[in-house]
Amino acid sequence: MFVQTQKTPNPNSLKFLPGRKVSNASAIEFKKNDITNNYLIKNILSIDGVESIFLGSDFLSINKKEKCDWENIKHIVISLINEFFLEGNELIIDKNSDGATNPNLQDIEKKIIHVLETKVKPAVANDGGDIKFLEYKDGVVKVKLQGSCSGCPSATITLKQGVQNLLKHYIPDVKQVEAV
Repeated sequence: MFVQTQKTPNPNSLKFLPGRKVSNASAIEFKKNDITNNYLIKNILSIDGVESIFLGSDFLSINKKEKCDWENIKHIVISLINEFFLEGNELIIDKNSDGATNPNLQDIEKKIIHVLETKVKPAVANDGGDIKFLEYKDGVVKVKLQGSCSGCPSATITLKQGVQNLLKHYIPDVKQVEAV
């Protein structure tokens, strides 16, 4: 197995591509102090300098402390991923997600989620991240940035010039987008 790495717009995040599906759950993030029984996630989080792991369907994004060097982390992570899959494991996270949407959402919230899912998520996933809708109130959309997008120096620009403009174009009631 050959695990490739890809730089992201966030210099403290690196995308790891094992060339196979890694999760069947919706995008999920683990931080240093999160409790998990998954030994691969535990081992990666125990590496000195690693702060969080984000799993998309076919990649992992690792966020590190600013003062740590990727060369001290990258080879250990690749080795752990290879070992995990060579042991016969099929997926890092195996959850059956029903993909059901909340039936109590307002029509405008459903439209916002649709635009985020179809227009924004594919772009941020390409950079090793994710965006999750949290709420809509009085013209303000609140979202959570995960993976490489979390803490990225260009996230504010992307959020305002990209996501906000896109949502305003498709949904005129949207006035502002904020990350929480």
